[in-house]
Amino acid sequence: MLFEGLELVSALATLAACLVSVTLLLAVSQQLWQLRWAATRDKSCKLPIPKGSMGFPLIGETGHWLLQVFSKIFSHEALESYLPKIQLVIQDTLRAWSSHPEAINVYQEAQKLTFRMAIRVLLGFSIPEEDLGHLFEVYQQFVENVFSLPVDLPFSGYRRGIQARQILQKSLEKAIREKLQCTQGKDYSDALDILIESSKEHGKEMTMQELKDGTLELIFAAYATTASASTSLIMQLLKHPAVLEKLREELRAQGILHSGGCPCEGTLRLDTLSGLHYLDCVIKEVMRLFTPVSGGYRTVLQTFELDGFQIPKGWSVMYSIRDTHDTAPVFKDVNVFDPDRFGQARSEDKDGRFHYLPFGGGVRTCLGKHLAKLFLKVLAVELASTSRFELATRTFPRITLVPVLHPVDGLSVKFFGLDSNQNKILPETEAMLSTTV
Repeated sequence: MLFEGLELVSALATLAACLVSVTLLLAVSQQLWQLRWAATRDKSCKLPIPKGSMGFPLIGETGHWLLQVFSKIFSHEALESYLPKIQLVIQDTLRAWSSHPEAINVYQEAQKLTFRMAIRVLLGFSIPEEDLGHLFEVYQQFVENVFSLPVDLPFSGYRRGIQARQILQKSLEKAIREKLQCTQGKDYSDALDILIESSKEHGKEMTMQELKDGTLELIFAAYATTASASTSLIMQLLKHPAVLEKLREELRAQGILHSGGCPCEGTLRLDTLSGLHYLDCVIKEVMRLFTPVSGGYRTVLQTFELDGFQIPKGWSVMYSIRDTHDTAPVFKDVNVFDPDRFGQARSEDKDGRFHYLPFGGGVRTCLGKHLAKLFLKVLAVELASTSRFELATRTFPRITLVPVLHPVDGLSVKFFGLDSNQNKILPETEAMLSTTV
């Protein structure tokens, strides 16, 4: 009897310890997300933490009047003006990858690509390439320490993150001042232009500090998640050559690739990309299986009931994107990479509102989702049109889910240039070795 009583006490103690651990985990998690919001901003900044999101953006979430501003930044007209610049940045990057004599680390290079896209296209900064490389290294140090415990001690991650932010903001202020002074020769309005003009329209002319904070938020929003999705896209095209060939067939049918294989001249347009239905299916399937972030946090604004459980106002909740995609009954063979599931014949994502939500859902769905999908589509088109690539390791790497989904070793891939018939251009030494004597 005494033994049973001790067992009961032990079980209750274990349960209590688990409840305390979960409570502490949620409390620390909430504080870390709020720290992320604060870490990108100076203490003097007046921009508020968005209600209900705990300050964590899914590629462009923000709050209050800025929602209207960001809706302009990611509007159809804005995306049309960004598109030629995005294509040029991706083309330059793929040429650099193909000219590299060794295999590249795709995840690291994708991070550099999305950072360059944010600086060159979204913000319109004319920063020299050498300075841009240094700025990227500082930015990486900032991102790596964003979620550090808020303990301001020498050599702590928090202190390194703050120091990196200070360096970043100094460089960004210089770039912003140069941009404000040089208004000639612009052939499009970038995101920073729209942010400045829209704030004036709302009677909220932004201070330099708020411009730096908004700029840093835009870079943050376009960086890690897009790099993650870009890496997943390349990995799946490597794993599934039939998908890549089917994509090339669609490009030929739409006149983007000649029948001989070489790409047609001219820049892409939004209406052209919208007509590439299989390309859309490929991007959707990448985002279904390899959603960059696991989920989102929300604060309950009104008490509600879910499956018989009451969720009180003020509680913090988390929704899981990956678990939703894995368990949604509408998807068949959920672990199989199958773009055709999104084709017109099946349309598995159309049955139900919340089975497919790679960019979140509701009023706080990701505002930048159209820009992210546009970037991935252009990358896929350029990869299919101008690149040959192959895995440089024996097997594909494991995938880790934190801080965003990515291969543990970054994915080592060798890229090759193409001739006019879309055949690989081998390095000179390799070409000599393959010559028949």
